[in-house]
Amino acid sequence: MFDSLWVDAHLATMIPGPEPYGSIRDGAVGIRGGHIAWIGRRADLPGTPGALARQVHSAEGGWITPGLIDCHTHAVFGGNRAQEFEARLRGISYAELARQGGGILSTVRATRAASREELTRGAAFRLQDLATDGVTTVEVKSGYGLTVADELRMLRAAREAGPMAGVEVKGTLLALHAVPPEFSGRRDAYLDLAANEMLPAALGEGLITAVDAFLEGIAFAPREVEPFFRRARDAGLVLRLHADQLEDGDGGRYAAEWGAASADHLEYTSDDGARAMGRAGVTAVLLPGAYLVLGAERRPPVASFRNHGVDMAVATDLNPGSSPVRSLRLAMNLACTLFGLTPEEALCGVTRHAASAMGLSDRGQLREGLRADLAIWGVDHPSELSYWLGGASPLLARVKAGVPVHA
Repeated sequence: MFDSLWVDAHLATMIPGPEPYGSIRDGAVGIRGGHIAWIGRRADLPGTPGALARQVHSAEGGWITPGLIDCHTHAVFGGNRAQEFEARLRGISYAELARQGGGILSTVRATRAASREELTRGAAFRLQDLATDGVTTVEVKSGYGLTVADELRMLRAAREAGPMAGVEVKGTLLALHAVPPEFSGRRDAYLDLAANEMLPAALGEGLITAVDAFLEGIAFAPREVEPFFRRARDAGLVLRLHADQLEDGDGGRYAAEWGAASADHLEYTSDDGARAMGRAGVTAVLLPGAYLVLGAERRPPVASFRNHGVDMAVATDLNPGSSPVRSLRLAMNLACTLFGLTPEEALCGVTRHAASAMGLSDRGQLREGLRADLAIWGVDHPSELSYWLGGASPLLARVKAGVPVHA
């Protein structure tokens, strides 16, 4: 017997095949022990719904998709950077703001000044916005503390905020986000701290499943990232990389060499970089919110990614500076309108490919044996999830590990 059974639904399984969206019309999903135990056409159920399940739920003729996954966020931070938003509109570049002490370092100051309770509460509100968009799993990075104590405080706040919003949080240590001001002129000392103190401390508390680094001319060079990545890989952590956002730093190829799960941003990635990513199975994470807010002039090479078989994920990049985006469905729309993805590619990007970007093999599709993370939508077709801008969310319900959840 199933613990629960969803009927009166069309299913967007996101399993590759001849049907767009891996769709099953008039389908049903049986759940047992937090996992999908049966999925298929309702007509093929081995009995009547009431005899098969303890609880029977109706999707009211809507669509069921995998629970959405926001695979790139910086949702824990203090303060905001609305004044920098105004400055950029006056023509000051993101790189120039960073050189003037703004950018990431301004958020570092605000985050260090905030209490853990303030960080947790702020993150919970932001994650709740994502939950309203059907999100069940969120990656949350550190990187605004840049001391051992403050990085751990951020990651603890992320862990606590997840249940408050009804989402599962996966923590990522982004120790190589920027060099903090107290290490000015002592970059090597900070790199040593990140690899040999921050990483073991976060790992020891079970706060992280992945690490990330900002590989960019205004941030860190490949030789500086290497010791951090080596230690993380030896510990069995997923490797991720901010790459090629502001210039072609050969970040796509670097991510491929390290076997990273993802490379993110990628506006300046070359065709050779895309080819290397395709061969190595590196997921490209597209972040159209940052492209929009920063007024970027160059789009990620979507055609090249398609040509080389690179899976493309889509995420909000939720952060206070370059992407104050609190809606994953908005990011899906921007990925379509700005980058040329199809609505099916966008939905793949926040389900199957987002799971790959996080190194998660147990979710992102509606398939027997996977976690029963579901989003139930009051729409006539899944393309509507990328189509509508604003208004009330069409989400009818979320299911996380088989259990309906509410923020």
